[in-house]
Amino acid sequence: MGKPTGFLEIPRSDRRYEPVADRISTYQEFVIPLTEAELQAQGSRCMDCGIPFCHRGCPVNNIIPDWNDLIYRGEWRQAVDVLHSTNNFPEFTGRICPAPCEASCTLNIDEQPVTIKTIECAIIDRAWEAGWITPQVPERRSGKRVAVVGSGPAGLATAQQLARAGHQVSLFEKADRIGGLLRYGIPDFKLDKRLIDRRMAQMRTEGVEFHTNAHIGVTIPVSQLQAEYDALVLAGGSEQPRDLPVPGRASNGVHFAMDFLRGNSKRVQGSPMSDAEFISAEGKHVVVIGGGDTGSDCIGTSKRHGAASVTQIEILPRPPEQENKGLTWPDWPNRFRTSSSQEEGCQRMWNIATDRFNCDAAGNLTGVSYHLVEWEQDATGRWQMRDVPDSAGELKAELVLLAMGFVHPVHNGMLAALRDNAGLELDARGNVKGVTDGATAYHTSVDGVFAAGDMRRGQSLVVWAIREGRQCARAVDEWLMGHSDLPR
Repeated sequence: MGKPTGFLEIPRSDRRYEPVADRISTYQEFVIPLTEAELQAQGSRCMDCGIPFCHRGCPVNNIIPDWNDLIYRGEWRQAVDVLHSTNNFPEFTGRICPAPCEASCTLNIDEQPVTIKTIECAIIDRAWEAGWITPQVPERRSGKRVAVVGSGPAGLATAQQLARAGHQVSLFEKADRIGGLLRYGIPDFKLDKRLIDRRMAQMRTEGVEFHTNAHIGVTIPVSQLQAEYDALVLAGGSEQPRDLPVPGRASNGVHFAMDFLRGNSKRVQGSPMSDAEFISAEGKHVVVIGGGDTGSDCIGTSKRHGAASVTQIEILPRPPEQENKGLTWPDWPNRFRTSSSQEEGCQRMWNIATDRFNCDAAGNLTGVSYHLVEWEQDATGRWQMRDVPDSAGELKAELVLLAMGFVHPVHNGMLAALRDNAGLELDARGNVKGVTDGATAYHTSVDGVFAAGDMRRGQSLVVWAIREGRQCARAVDEWLMGHSDLPR
């Protein structure tokens, strides 16, 4: 693939960011794309490695070497067709996916993987600009009706694939706008929401009907959907946040990260909202608890609010600067990374266990008390946490954001009704029970009801949600029609 000697002659080059001082004054995307010549040079680096481990690393199994080679040869129109053959929304993954494909690249053994994510994003952005992306309206309609609950990446992918198969698809979203986590959970500076609107316009022409402010199980009984549709897909995501029940949790100023991000996104996008929904970090000392992507988004948003300081604490130890390739490659390694938001300015602390949230007489947050922990492996190889004696400390804080992940889907409402009235089964972690292979792939324990994305697999990546949405659509199509021409 590419130029046979490209990886030997051309060093890795990737997109750059606008200066921190410029980008934190707006909520606009700040990535500086590569030129066409630079992209062709990077595509040429894709070596003929024999076994393309990048396919395995990519959850949607993108045909990466093929479109790398096409970009090297200047065949942009063909490249977008190859890209779309496995991924409905490359403009999303090209911006917010952590790129496990690059970790699996053979050249990553030498810390010089192909800039796969950058090339992917450039292909789809150029395709939209050139007008190559048009609705794929089915020639025939099946007469079958499918309801999809949840308009995040899993729901969107499921709906688009089923509409292209000829089914009448209705997509239900409890919020006032379509997009789920993409719309309000991911800041605008990471994902311009016009990209979602553009896909919605395409999907409407393909036959998808969008219903907002439709909270299934709350404002609309789930039994109504079961009665009116031939199949029902649950793609509502994993939205029950992990809490931190320590003394002082009820203090004014302690919030779940997603409440903070959602309110900010609504304000930026001009969506209707109450004053109470917006949580401001302006002038405050902010502590973000949790070291993942959501915590990073809280940092970037707090910096744009004008926070006095931002500190991110993590209970786990600081990852190593460099992984042992012999033990980790081609899998995703645990290593020290700095996100664009962390680069914008924050103090990062590891091995921190929160003891309590301190507040004044009025109940307003004043600080976070903590102690240090150490991690050791026991005789069975399991990691065990141990408190470090005499290590207590306190951080000044007027705003704490809990960004420790999500435990499972919200059970109240839709899932509770399906469980109590139809026997819906949940797995040991509280997710909707289901498998991904065999005759019952993506089926739930309720006949005609399917589940995909984070609601089935638990909190995961956008790219995994797209994969599950596509595969679930094929399972639904096979169940309705007895066969399916949709790709799996």
